[in-house]
Amino acid sequence: MAARRHVTNKLRTAYRKASKAEKARILDEVVATTGMGRSTARRMLTGPALPAPAEQVDRRRLRPKQYSDDARSLLERVWALMGMPCGKYLTVMLPLWLPLLNEAGDLDKPFATPATVSELEAMSAATIDRYLAPARKTMQLRGISTTVPAPAVLRNSIGLSKVGDAPPATPGVIEADTVAHCGPTFAGEFARTLTMTDLVTGWTENASIRNNASRWIVQAVGQLRDAFPFPLTVFDSDNGSEFINHDVADWLQERDIAQTRSRPYKKNDQATVESKNNHVVRKHAFHWRYDTAQELALLNELWPLVSLRLNFFTPTKKPLEYSTAADGRRRRVYDKPATPWQRVLASSILTDEQTTSVAARIEGINPADLTRQINKIQLRLIELSQHKTEAMAASRGLDMASLKPSIRRLTTTK
Repeated sequence: MAARRHVTNKLRTAYRKASKAEKARILDEVVATTGMGRSTARRMLTGPALPAPAEQVDRRRLRPKQYSDDARSLLERVWALMGMPCGKYLTVMLPLWLPLLNEAGDLDKPFATPATVSELEAMSAATIDRYLAPARKTMQLRGISTTVPAPAVLRNSIGLSKVGDAPPATPGVIEADTVAHCGPTFAGEFARTLTMTDLVTGWTENASIRNNASRWIVQAVGQLRDAFPFPLTVFDSDNGSEFINHDVADWLQERDIAQTRSRPYKKNDQATVESKNNHVVRKHAFHWRYDTAQELALLNELWPLVSLRLNFFTPTKKPLEYSTAADGRRRRVYDKPATPWQRVLASSILTDEQTTSVAARIEGINPADLTRQINKIQLRLIELSQHKTEAMAASRGLDMASLKPSIRRLTTTK
């Protein structure tokens, strides 16, 4: 643009005084020299004189920062202690977490002044996501599927659950899935994590098992059933052979729990638990390979801590319906974020004695302590598994960059 302005300013006077034939020649030269269109060149040659590039002054005023650097530092610390939620959830979590963090001394930092706390509380969800965007780029992970189809005879005897079905209204309808901690290869035996999540309240429980044998699945399902504050009524899974077998079917039938399954190759039929595979399992246990008894024990120390923070201190949103925007597009409508425990209380499914018993689980607990304990176990898991996983990947010519968690983020909460 500077070169175009130099050329047109230099030829403007000559162009105005030239004859018609000379104007055509000047236009040809300007078009050939600058690459402008002919009508654009004519407009710049006949229009008002533009200041030379060196003389142009940018009079725009930069908008002052609305939030201080200390407020951003406080945001990053609180975000790490909360388990790195998105901005929409973080704004809802602040009234619940800040008093607990302040009481426990986690805000005794030079940048955590009353003024910066007020700034943090005034930040919008979009501003929070914008400030935290650089840190989130280090959290992108990938995984692989290990689902093996079950025998057709037993599979066809189990009812289907589809994405278009009417949503349940009462807690107790559970979606279940497993995640393989195999690293870059399926070779050998490796740990799996079973995830069970309630469709109504979002209550989620996890347990790690030695492999996908039905005896371990039954044991883990029984263990997690006791962790839910309400009885289970429906057990919905994919078509994997770890779930569609006689041992699991008999166990569920003995306890009067209905069994359903999703359609093959339709992940949206189990959208709720599929999202937990990444947001819960991979976020906390990463993509390393865990194939020893010590690593399995550490995973099972990790999940009770994750359960407390996730179910009592971390809000989630639930889709309600679709609406039509002004431009005619369909948009998903969500309810206000609430923790799974708050949703359980709102359902009125528990008696007063049950409510008191469940609430006792978090009596006197500082959620920041949960984060620190979670990070301690995560660092130990990385220490045990990183070297062997990278060695396996190197032998197969794979890039391990996507498997590495943000270790720096884990250490900031100490």
